[in-house]
Amino acid sequence: MKEAARFFVDFLVKDPKTGWLISTPSNSPEHGGLVAGSTMDHQIIRDLFKNCIAASEILSTDAAFRDTLKTMYSQIAPNQIGKRGQLQEWLQDVDDPKDTHRHVSHLWGVHPGTDITWDDTPELMKAARQSLLERGDEGTGWSLAWKINFWARFRDGNHAYTMLKLLFRPAISPEGMTGGGSYPNLFDAHPPFQIDGNFGGSSGIAEMLLQSQGKTIDLLPALPSDLSTGHINGICAQGGFVLNLRWQNGQLSGVDVTSKAGQPCILRYGDKQVRLTTETGKTYKLNGELNVL
Repeated sequence: MKEAARFFVDFLVKDPKTGWLISTPSNSPEHGGLVAGSTMDHQIIRDLFKNCIAASEILSTDAAFRDTLKTMYSQIAPNQIGKRGQLQEWLQDVDDPKDTHRHVSHLWGVHPGTDITWDDTPELMKAARQSLLERGDEGTGWSLAWKINFWARFRDGNHAYTMLKLLFRPAISPEGMTGGGSYPNLFDAHPPFQIDGNFGGSSGIAEMLLQSQGKTIDLLPALPSDLSTGHINGICAQGGFVLNLRWQNGQLSGVDVTSKAGQPCILRYGDKQVRLTTETGKTYKLNGELNVL
């Protein structure tokens, strides 16, 4: 992380029009050609700097470099909301509402990044959702998989489930044409084949049931109505936690949390929240109201 951050300390330049630090030359992958300052670049660099700062604090090292990153972090071109309420893909407000390109790279900050969240930047989450609505649901395999994860982060379980069904649809038509979906052996179709869609689809299912990218472990944040009753065992959360979840009629009925590292654990379900002080190797059982049993 440090060496990557050192590169961007040197690579970022001040935009003469805005005064922001921007990444250039660059592009928004496979879309829009060569540009100065794509939104995706800045989201990734911010997450890199944020993680590098945190690591230097934990390790009590590189204080001067940490200060440099903190100073530059606040100067990087911010996420911007365009004239239609969409998240801009570039510095300029030039997004085309009729553009249904499969790449939605400027939503990297929603997933897998942490640059845009409901807790910290709800207006940007709404803008990102507007961008995805304009791009539409269609796409080849890996694109469909990424959109599942986006809709899960938007906490729209039914839309995420719609995308999941698109990912599983037969990729080969009766006429022999190949499109986005899955082959009979369940390999993801781009075509010809991309494992991204398989891994991404699995990730999206997990994101519907548990999210831990923030300060809390969110339980059933995007549960589809078609999966109103069920359970999952052994799903992992950041902080060294392994969870078993149970739900009935669309509501959490119980959760078991095993702590592998003895870290504090904050569970959240809807408007309910509980903080656990955990011990390594110990399992904590809670009911659907997040009361410890």
